[in-house]
Amino acid sequence: MGVLWFDILRFRRKIIIQNLDIAFPEMNPQEKVKIGRQSVYQLGSNFLEFFTLPMLTKSWVEENAVYEGVENIQAALKKNKGVYLLSMHVGSGDMGASLISMLGIDVYLISKFFKTAWFNNLWFYIRKGQGVKFIEPHGRQTPFEILKAIKNKACVIFVLDQFMGKPYGVETSFFGKKTGTAYGLALFYLKTKSPVVPVYTFEGKDGKVHLVFEPELELENLISEGKDKTIADLTQNFTDQIEKIVRRYPDQWMWVHRRWKVFE
Repeated sequence: MGVLWFDILRFRRKIIIQNLDIAFPEMNPQEKVKIGRQSVYQLGSNFLEFFTLPMLTKSWVEENAVYEGVENIQAALKKNKGVYLLSMHVGSGDMGASLISMLGIDVYLISKFFKTAWFNNLWFYIRKGQGVKFIEPHGRQTPFEILKAIKNKACVIFVLDQFMGKPYGVETSFFGKKTGTAYGLALFYLKTKSPVVPVYTFEGKDGKVHLVFEPELELENLISEGKDKTIADLTQNFTDQIEKIVRRYPDQWMWVHRRWKVFE
């Protein structure tokens, strides 16, 4: 699938390379092509893995997955305030959500729903295979569903590495270039002061899926008297955290996305 996409059809290959030019201007063209190709291969692998989600077993996880930083999520959950999980399109997000649920953690993922009923039902039937629950991003009940989950001491995953313009986004800088990022996580953090823990997956050199929980973010120093400024500062902080992780695993991020649209 990856060869067909990147090397034969070359679908969005130009966008992938342009994005890598923005993020890594110092990198030579051959390395950018290598990273772009591997990124697309990762997407193909994720697509195939997606259909195995309902069939995951504890024995498969023990043999093929590695949990890192579990003590970080455990410490955050012990505060009994629910946890916001800051995530991104590094590795396999749906596999990561399933692995979190298989730890016995009550987890909700904020994800776009599809208008076509049969496709939406099939898509989420597969994604819910290990007990992951889902919340629509901009539905009428979305704020209440998020706050209810947090009140019930669950984890809510926010995926913040895609472009978001107004009215749901604020201007941020990503890899040194201005863009727009959704401010929802900042808004809910201000409402509940629940811990924010970065989480992501990556495919290790051992061929296993690694699920990583990083330490809880220190955010109190970003709260100021001006609400708009606080939301902007928090969202920039979240974006900076994502950039650090993408720099660590550039070949496993979704470079095909038009991340740097003009914010307006």
